[in-house]
Amino acid sequence: MSVFSHPEFDHHQRIVFGSDAESGLKAIIAVHDTRRGPALGGLRIFPYASDEEALTDVLRLSRGMTYKSALADLPLGGGKAVIIADPRRDKTPALLRAMGRLVDSMNGDYITAEDSGSSEADMRIIADITEHVGGLGQDGASGDPSPFTARGVFCAMRSAVRHGLGRDDMDGLRVAIQGVGHVGAHLARLLHEAGARLVMTDVDRDALERLAESLGAETTTPDGIIDADVDVFAPCAMGAALSTSVVERLKAQVICGAANNQLASPEIAGLLKARNILYTPDYVANAGGVIEIAWQRRRDYRREDVMSHIAGIESTLDEIFDRARRERNDPAGVADALARERFRD
Repeated sequence: MSVFSHPEFDHHQRIVFGSDAESGLKAIIAVHDTRRGPALGGLRIFPYASDEEALTDVLRLSRGMTYKSALADLPLGGGKAVIIADPRRDKTPALLRAMGRLVDSMNGDYITAEDSGSSEADMRIIADITEHVGGLGQDGASGDPSPFTARGVFCAMRSAVRHGLGRDDMDGLRVAIQGVGHVGAHLARLLHEAGARLVMTDVDRDALERLAESLGAETTTPDGIIDADVDVFAPCAMGAALSTSVVERLKAQVICGAANNQLASPEIAGLLKARNILYTPDYVANAGGVIEIAWQRRRDYRREDVMSHIAGIESTLDEIFDRARRERNDPAGVADALARERFRD
């Protein structure tokens, strides 16, 4: 499997492949950049169809974490880890301990945390092996970053709605949420409280219907969400949600969601701009979780300071959207340029 010629390879500083025959561990850790600090990024456990698919995901996600931390003004670099496994069937304490040994072998260059397929409880097992773990909470409180990620997306959406729709509130705003797992469900509740009208979908139909009933929201199929007649489309599931065919079908004028790597390919940003759809760069919008995890590692942790830091996502996006308009560029390109200015200084 080629790494240096891989299309997602972006001068990553370190890529480690780990295996453990006894536990069945097959994992990859990618450290993209550590110039601002150690590389923080979650552990994704997913039954990838191939090793190549897993490598593609970890390379893209680790790069995104570098950019995310830079624009969130955190003293951290970017990294990510993936385990090729089904989290419902293959995840065992032995597997997680083996992963802990792999993380520990990085000598602090990489700090892991929960992500899709892993939980706070999993992080506590890994923390028995290595100290290089984030997202464990403060003073007995939960370390789940999902509510903070959702709050950041909500702040991001305020900016996007203001710049894309000329609106200063969300009362009556029509929002389609693609995926109502941990983050998507929290986001749905925040939007409902703000008066938004929701259309939601998820592969877990039972959980979807329960949430929709509690919020008075509409539901639709995973494919039907793309055609929903809404103002805002919020991708909150897996990456690559925005392909050429999806962009052609969207009715929304604004895109702002929690999913990582929403653009199926870089040229999608230009297609969105050509259709006058305002795209909110995903790694800016979804930085609330990593902000919370970074603060958990500080001795001066205060919830008020965390929420103030997360609220800054809105002003960061104001800057990106204003600059994109002045330069007649797309927001994704502007965000990338601004992030590189910060982590390459």
